[in-house]
Amino acid sequence: MPSRIEDYALVGDCETCALVARDGSVDWLCWPRFDSGACFAALLGDAGNGRWLIAPRAEHATVSRRYRGDTLILETTFDTHDGSVMLVDFMPPRAKASDLVRLVVGTRGTVVMRTELVIRFDYGSLVPWVTRATDGTLCAISGPDLAVLRTTVPLRGEDLKTVGEFAVSAGETVPFVLTYGASHRRIPAAIDPARALADTEAFWQKWAGRFHRFEGTNEWIDPVMRSLITLKALTYRPTGGIVAAPTTSLPEQLGGSRNWDYRFCWLRDATFALLALMNSNYYDEARAWRAWLLRTVAGHPAQVQIMYGLAGERRLTEWAVPWLGGYEGARPVRIGNAAAAQVQIDIYGEVMDALHHARTEKLAATQAGWMLQQELLTHLETIWAEPDEGIWEVRGGARHFTYSKVMAWVAFDRAIKSAERFGLDGPVDRWRAVRQRIHDDVCRHAFNPRVGAFVQSYGSEALDASVLLIPLVGFLPATDDRMRSTVEAIERCLQVDGFVRRYDPRTGRDGLSGREGAFLACSFWLADNLALLGREQDARRLFQRLLALRNDVGLLSEEYDPATSRLVGNFPQALSHISLINTAHNLSHGRRPIEQRARGAAPAVSDVVAKAIPDAPDGLDQGPGP
Repeated sequence: MPSRIEDYALVGDCETCALVARDGSVDWLCWPRFDSGACFAALLGDAGNGRWLIAPRAEHATVSRRYRGDTLILETTFDTHDGSVMLVDFMPPRAKASDLVRLVVGTRGTVVMRTELVIRFDYGSLVPWVTRATDGTLCAISGPDLAVLRTTVPLRGEDLKTVGEFAVSAGETVPFVLTYGASHRRIPAAIDPARALADTEAFWQKWAGRFHRFEGTNEWIDPVMRSLITLKALTYRPTGGIVAAPTTSLPEQLGGSRNWDYRFCWLRDATFALLALMNSNYYDEARAWRAWLLRTVAGHPAQVQIMYGLAGERRLTEWAVPWLGGYEGARPVRIGNAAAAQVQIDIYGEVMDALHHARTEKLAATQAGWMLQQELLTHLETIWAEPDEGIWEVRGGARHFTYSKVMAWVAFDRAIKSAERFGLDGPVDRWRAVRQRIHDDVCRHAFNPRVGAFVQSYGSEALDASVLLIPLVGFLPATDDRMRSTVEAIERCLQVDGFVRRYDPRTGRDGLSGREGAFLACSFWLADNLALLGREQDARRLFQRLLALRNDVGLLSEEYDPATSRLVGNFPQALSHISLINTAHNLSHGRRPIEQRARGAAPAVSDVVAKAIPDAPDGLDQGPGP
């Protein structure tokens, strides 16, 4: 049985990650990339599907843990009757090989420890052939995969596992280093664990030192810094792509079937991630993300996907793993994601918005990039009025989703702003006309007077938290009467224990069985709206409640289940941490994403909406700025 989702911590080398449970078991690790086959898959099955346990032999130990300062070095302390030890877990930023280092440090008395290493390549299915070199090094090989274990502890084979016991006294350190390599190449060279620890600590401290502190408050520096470190850990350094999560098939409902592979890069996260990075002074990462985005969408506009692989791969075929029982029985376990083939019109707006902000911040914009943007708009002009599958990737058929139309409007609006601000060539008059048509269409068909809110799709009565983004992207001000009533309707009908669901599956027709938890990003978006409405104290209270959902080392999953008080969904979730960063900025006195995105927009005033927005903020036509 795996641990609770909230009982895991993350270590990584900026190309892959491992999840370490409070009991000292590494239950998930994909090598060599985030999206590779897992060699430890106990998270989605049992110990026989691969794990690496290091823990006291005594059954009753008190456990506490933390990250070492602003780093990704995990320190887990086990207190027993006989003494205490600290288990230090980390992955050095990758050089020639990928290493998982585990140091057992004695801090009091003498503690008898045990280790159990079960390597199972290809998502827990393949038992490797294990050999021992004359120096005690263990080599595990299966097909293309090789793992090498180096330690001073005597180990033995037992029931297709590698096990051992050892004692650690105060002042002693016992090292373990597990290294991945390609089986057709020479065995990766050994590293010095102590030197690797010092270098890893220096790497993260230097990186954290670039953080741009909030103006006027230090209130949320710690949770924001931990979220930024998590976002860095989820960035595939060779390409700049940011994975949505390092896991697959952690369920949105415990025991349910809403289980998806999130080890890919979503275009939808583009602007949120870009602003979170730039506002925190991480321009190198923002520049790399922008470059990944532009490379990935290059090609025929009709072939743009909603998500891609770490290097921009397009083929993300979905299949179910028959030999894994699923997290707490939640099946199927999915590899790949069929939603990559869906049509989701909102992504065009995300791409255009992200590239507009990147250009505003002078992140190496090019003429070729602008030409690609124009081609994307030419295609969008032909499809924006068509139904699509929407932001939540429903599998219940295409509809005219409100958020999709709003983001189509954003695409043309940002193109107009870029052309006006930077003197770029383009059919601006035509774009203005299309922008106006989309705005009129949304205002006419998406607001349901009976519900008193913008609804999920045209003709629907279902509420959807994605419409909370309407004022955040500048389509309408938050003070618009319809937005006020929409926020109030979402507070009444989509909140559970104060947290926001994406929609009600009973009315949202998503084509899936079961239910789900509260979607944490949506709850952060509600806090942003409350701030825009002048309800600052309500926004701060909700934000503090969201911060309280983080686990003991500051990590968030995709969702929260109020009924069981459990984190659910893939973990840790990039969008949850990005939303935390942005809301913290919105509630501070520095650069506020809710103002930056809105100032990049100019709501079109038509007969339909003229009465509703007489007091639209000045300066919306002047482009974004701090």
